[in-house]
Amino acid sequence: MLVAPLLLLLALAVLQVALAMHVRATLTSAAAEGARAAALAGADPAAGVRRTRTLLAENLAGSVGDTVTAHRAVVGGLAVMTVRVTAVLPMLGMLGPQVLTVEGHALQEEA
Repeated sequence: MLVAPLLLLLALAVLQVALAMHVRATLTSAAAEGARAAALAGADPAAGVRRTRTLLAENLAGSVGDTVTAHRAVVGGLAVMTVRVTAVLPMLGMLGPQVLTVEGHALQEEA
């Protein structure tokens, strides 16, 4: 009698984790692609933001990606482009993280 509700709860929890992992992978991929677009010779950080927003709009609901920023940095003596995406996770209930921040990096090309 109590087995069916427990199995349903378990199935919903697995579905929730799968959805969160999909969103995380999509955000990471879009950030990395945006960093590559902004790291091209002659490109500016705004190109990476535009590319990232385009990919997120094509792959996820528009309200998921809240903030997309891009900036240049120096890591280990190398110029890199970093794109950071902060998004709200579509979680059922209040369990787990509500906000996720991911970054994508690419080596800056020289002109």
